[in-house]
Formats: sequence, C-alpha cells, structure tokens
Amino acid sequence: MPERLRIVIAARGAKEFSTLHDVCEQAGHLPVAYVYSRSRKPATALSPDAAGAVGQMLQAAPPGMDFLLPGTASGLADILTGYRSDLLLVCGFNWRIPTSVLGIPTHGAINIHPSMLPKYRGPEPIQWAIRRGDTEFGITLHRMDEGFDTGNVIVQQDGIPIDDDPTPELLWHRMEPVIRKLLSQGLDRVAGGDLGEPQDETRASYAGPMEPEFLRIDWRRNTREIHNQVRTFRAMRAGSGPIAQVGERWLKVLRTRTTPGTGLRVHCADGPLWIVEHVAVPPPDNGE
Repeated sequence: MPERLRIVIAARGAKEFSTLHDVCEQAGHLPVAYVYSRSRKPATALSPDAAGAVGQMLQAAPPGMDFLLPGTASGLADILTGYRSDLLLVCGFNWRIPTSVLGIPTHGAINIHPSMLPKYRGPEPIQWAIRRGDTEFGITLHRMDEGFDTGNVIVQQDGIPIDDDPTPELLWHRMEPVIRKLLSQGLDRVAGGDLGEPQDETRASYAGPMEPEFLRIDWRRNTREIHNQVRTFRAMRAGSGPIAQVGERWLKVLRTRTTPGTGLRVHCADGPLWIVEHVAVPPPDNGE
C-alpha cells in the first residue's frame, strides 16, 4: 500500500485548492496546509488582486485548514519544515521556488503544468497555445527542479480542446477532470518512489510573458491572427483585451468573430473581422 503523504498545497485560487485537496484525500493522503503567493515574486509588493482572491480562498477552505501567505522563500521553507511535509503540490503558484526549498519535503515537489512538456515551458502556456492557433493542449504532472518546468515527467495527457471562446471558466471546466485523473495517478507513483522520465530537450519551447506590442491590435495583420490575439486576452481574465483604433475611436476589444454577424465590421489584411464586444478607452499617451 502506498505511503500516506503529508501534502502542502500551493495554488492560485479557490477552485484549484478545492480540486487538489479533494484528489489528495481520495487518494488517501493528508493535505496539511494551503499556501498562496500574495505577490508576483518573493519579497515584492502585494499583487493587485491578492486581497480579493484571499477572501474567496478563505471562504472555500475546509474548516481547520491552515491558509498561509509567505512573503519570502525562506518563509515558504519554514512552512514546509514546520508542517513536516512529505510533498509540495503546486498548481499556478507565481514564485520560482529555490532548489533548497524544493528539497525540504521527503518526496520533493511536483507541479501541474497546462501543456505537454517540454512544449510551452514557462508562465503562459495556454495563452501561447491560443495565440498560435492550437486547437488543443495538454496537462503534465512533473517533478520540480532548478529549471523552469524542466523536471522529470510523472504523467501527462494531451487532447484537451481549446474552444473558440476560451474563457477562464471554460478552460478550467476542460482541465479539471484531466487534472483529477492525472493527479490521482501521479500521487500513487510519487508515493511509490517513481522519479519520472526526463524531458526531451530537443522538443522544448518557452511560453513567456507577451511582449508590450501585443497589447495593441494592428489591422494590417491577418483575420485569424487578430482573432487569436483577442482570444488570448479573453482566456486570461474577464474584461481583458487588446486595444485598437476603429475610425476615430479607441476600443478595448473583448470578443471577436471571423464569420458574419452582429458587431462592428473591421478590415484586416485578408478580410473582415467582427468586433462582438468592446469598451471605449482613452487614446494611448503620445500615440504609443
């Protein structure tokens, strides 16, 4: 029978904590603490949405579950040591965790990454998949090491569809059952001492933050490219979108379509695009 693991869960939001906690318990393991990265990097200012997110997570946390907000990597190390953790389970945690911290739990740390590693390593894998017009993506459960999503693969699955309107809620709906399945399998393997399989470096690619120019639409680009640009922002969060000049107005473009329908018709390099949802914004400063 696999060892019962004491697991510290580090995640990005209430739904992630809830799903991971549920799978850990069903697999016979013990979640002992939740950890949330209140800033983009250790020892930096509070993230703008952190206060609201913390409130949601506290309401969703099971009674008696400790919810911790370390400010530094050393604080995270203290948490892992103090809770006598066997495993750190990560899903969407902002910080790059030092190797010295990853080695504290008995079985190290594992991460849930939304791509078929080694493809799209980095912080924005789904966004880059949408930007490039991919029709599907995958989930990988891998060990964490000193690199950025470079650790051994424990288990992974491809074939998760990317819808034409990929909102965060819909993406999670697609991912959640796959995460449940893979995590259940992966925890058994980790508890049994499985070290995973090395990644093929010849197939590696990196999905870093979008460049500043991506914030603005250039109507000289192709219809599908611009549509995917808008979809990329839509997948990030509600109300997010690139800006564009349409006639004399500046708009934040929230949703588009490539087939005729309601909305503002605009001309791209290879044909029309329809802006289905938008909000007015001030012109960029100094024409930038």
